[in-house]
Amino acid sequence: MLTPRALEDLWSRFKNRGDQRARGLIIDNYTYLVKITAGRVVANLPPNMDRDDLITAGSMGLVKAVDQFDSGRQVKFETYAIALIRGAILESLREDDWVPRSVRERSRNLSRTMVELERELGHAPSEEQIAERMGISTEEYARIVSDVGRGAVTSLEDILVGSGGDGESLHVGDILPDKAAGPTDEVEMRERVRQLGLSIDRLPDRERLVIALYYYEGLTFKEIGKVLTVSESRVYQLHTQAVIRMRGYLGRDRDLFRES
Repeated sequence: MLTPRALEDLWSRFKNRGDQRARGLIIDNYTYLVKITAGRVVANLPPNMDRDDLITAGSMGLVKAVDQFDSGRQVKFETYAIALIRGAILESLREDDWVPRSVRERSRNLSRTMVELERELGHAPSEEQIAERMGISTEEYARIVSDVGRGAVTSLEDILVGSGGDGESLHVGDILPDKAAGPTDEVEMRERVRQLGLSIDRLPDRERLVIALYYYEGLTFKEIGKVLTVSESRVYQLHTQAVIRMRGYLGRDRDLFRES
């Protein structure tokens, strides 16, 4: 790992003078982000996908992050890079279209049920209430959530990617503050962030805490399990439920997450 001073010098040489050797050294310094992010994106890989494929896709995201990063954004490079790396990996998985149609349908059904119940109850429904509405046992509900989590790429990024409904993609990195943005762009960005924040606030306490610890504190599911004193698989279930709920919450505001 390079020192902060050495990195600052490399960034200056690359951005101000187009030094390609400096660019390569910057990329090499941050390759660890690719492995970390690839390991967090999916818990189980589909049979036709090798982890090296994820690393390759993530590396493309890292290169894009280095080339596009603007220090004036007031955001750490690591934060920006992870967003683009994760997005590149997710797009690679989607291009292979490995998610079974039945899994997608289960995910949509869960999301619809959660939103309908919340509208009726006035608060986020419990797992027991969701299972009862679906006419299944809580054990079967847990199995469905587990299947959805294993079979689909389930993350906050999944809510944004392809959310425009027209094949376009938007990544978490795209809603980071940008000093160069115009007044209209800034208003839209603030509204996107506001809607995401509101959807997170609507989550049950434990699911909201999992989202905060995973995406904002950078903890792994295993580490979050220790904080909540539950198993790693239970944390994974809570995370999956949270993302499914948020997908339903944001359903009416999808146009806000479409690239212009």
